[in-house]
Amino acid sequence: MEECSTGALVPAVKPEPKLSSVEASADPGSNDMDRPAHEKGLTEVDKDLLCPICMQLVKDAFLTACGHSFCYMCIITHLRNKSDCPCCAQFLSTNQLFPNFLLDKLLKKASARQISKSASPVEHFRQALQQGCEVSIKELDTLLTLLVEKKRKMEQEEAERNMQILLDFLNCLRKQKVEELNEVQTHLQFIKEDIGAVERRRMDLYRARDRYSVKLRMLGGDDSISGARKSWPSSIDNNTSSLSGRAGMSSWNLQSKKLDGWGLQKKDALSASDSQYMTQSGLAVARKKRVHAQFDELQECYLQKRRQMANQPYTQQEREKNVIQREGYTTGLADFQSVLTTLTRYSRMRVIAELRHGDLFHPANIVSSIEFDRDYELFATAGVSRCIKVFDFSSVVNDPADVHCPVVEMPTRSKLSCLSWNKFTKNHIASTDYEGIVTVWDVNTRQSVMEYEEHEKRAWSVDFSCTEPTRLVSGSDDCKVKVWCTRQESSVLDIDMKANICCVKYNPGSSNCIAVGSADHHIHYYDLRNPSQPLHVFTGHKKAVSYVKFLSNYELASASTDSTLRLWNVKENIPVRTFKGHTNEKNFVGLTVNGEYIACGSETNEVFVYHKEISKPVTWHRFGSPDLDDTDDDAGSYFISAVCWKSDSPTMLTANSQGTIKVLVLAA
Repeated sequence: MEECSTGALVPAVKPEPKLSSVEASADPGSNDMDRPAHEKGLTEVDKDLLCPICMQLVKDAFLTACGHSFCYMCIITHLRNKSDCPCCAQFLSTNQLFPNFLLDKLLKKASARQISKSASPVEHFRQALQQGCEVSIKELDTLLTLLVEKKRKMEQEEAERNMQILLDFLNCLRKQKVEELNEVQTHLQFIKEDIGAVERRRMDLYRARDRYSVKLRMLGGDDSISGARKSWPSSIDNNTSSLSGRAGMSSWNLQSKKLDGWGLQKKDALSASDSQYMTQSGLAVARKKRVHAQFDELQECYLQKRRQMANQPYTQQEREKNVIQREGYTTGLADFQSVLTTLTRYSRMRVIAELRHGDLFHPANIVSSIEFDRDYELFATAGVSRCIKVFDFSSVVNDPADVHCPVVEMPTRSKLSCLSWNKFTKNHIASTDYEGIVTVWDVNTRQSVMEYEEHEKRAWSVDFSCTEPTRLVSGSDDCKVKVWCTRQESSVLDIDMKANICCVKYNPGSSNCIAVGSADHHIHYYDLRNPSQPLHVFTGHKKAVSYVKFLSNYELASASTDSTLRLWNVKENIPVRTFKGHTNEKNFVGLTVNGEYIACGSETNEVFVYHKEISKPVTWHRFGSPDLDDTDDDAGSYFISAVCWKSDSPTMLTANSQGTIKVLVLAA
């Protein structure tokens, strides 16, 4: 599928209009600010000294035959366009202009007086010396001594200011470092406490393991040895009673062989134990490598959880839920151990089943949506092939056949974009198509139960409520979100938005709250009881939001064509984390979540899996086809188009634009 359009552009803020030169000159405030001080003084003394044309101090004054004075350039420019006086409108030509020497002299004297009034004492002294003022040597010595002392004082003050600036900087730096030191000391205290708690728990586990090992040796060893010992005298007695000495000798040889056999069995058991130990040791090393690979992210995760839940031990109810009591364990440490365990448990994805959605070389094989039913026994696929196919999951996984036939096929009129199973009625599934039709199907009868045709353009997404079995919501390119009831033939609620709707999703804990991903790059979180405005708008994506999925009642994951996933807290309305690693710039590549993991597709024909606490991918799997060479030009054009976890298990359904469906499972 191609990316939906970006919709209406956000209107830009208009800049404030700038004043023109004429307006700027007419503004007395701005004019006074731009003028030199002596010109402002002259203006205050006599406004008649201003040129009537430019309203500035007259420069190169020229007098007209009618008795008015102007700047030379001003009056010459005026006479090029008109032949009259700007003041009295009498006829005037350039031949009737004469230099006004008297006005120039007056202006120079007035300017000099104004400058002298505003000049500093040093400037007065400099002017006096330039004009030949006689000063004695004694007076000069006094002035020089005064200037030297003044200079020293100014240098001292400057040095004091510099020292104060340096002192302020050092104090600020010390404060910052003390805060960092306090934070580090707090972190070290956390680590020290947790190391003690973990060491105590570790010793308890070692002691328990030793006790179990001794018991197992006693139980297993005593039975084997006692059984062997019991068999010895009976065999000896039988042999000695029926045979001669030679026969008795043979009997002893036979018993020796039996003992040797028992010894070999014991050696085999020990070698198997050693092999198992080596395997476990190898897994431990591999898990340590995964920890080091994500060390920075894990460090931040640990400190964040420890800060948030410092000194908050388990409640009694939480302790009762735990089989193993953990002395000294804080909630933060326990949460982090859970993250560390789940993160390092898996390192790859393994294919356990594969099937074809259609003809391998047929261009219309894109699987747009793949979803499990209520009980995770069936899964349905849909796409551009205009057909909903329902498969039995156990048959697909357990049957080694190359071709798997669907248990149900339901043809549709148009290409399909999304599927959603009813969380209560097992045999009901909803679909949206490229014509904007929302359909509810009965899988048992293979017939449509309801058809809604109110959307005016392609509908991208549909979702059944997890708490209200009759409610479903859909979003479309017509910029509308519609809420439907399976008992009514028309929508029960409409929300008009300003951009194309790419995805909608009900909050699993409420039938009133929905998340809407839009082409305006935002996620709008609505309470359907007040649809006039969203509860919150989550911003951060740089392109269209293609998917939204809830991990829990307050955790929301989103995918965008800016090649990122984001995690949000809809309870506190804050962003939590950004996930990067996959490539997604134009296609819908799928998004699926379970309790701990987030998975999505990539335009590199790969499936990526992220842990919700770590921003980098945990593992990924590249789709490959035995029928296509990876060097083929067409091989690079395929992309992952749909993904779906099987509940909270490590098993996942994946599909790509080639029509290949794989069942993947996370593996160590």
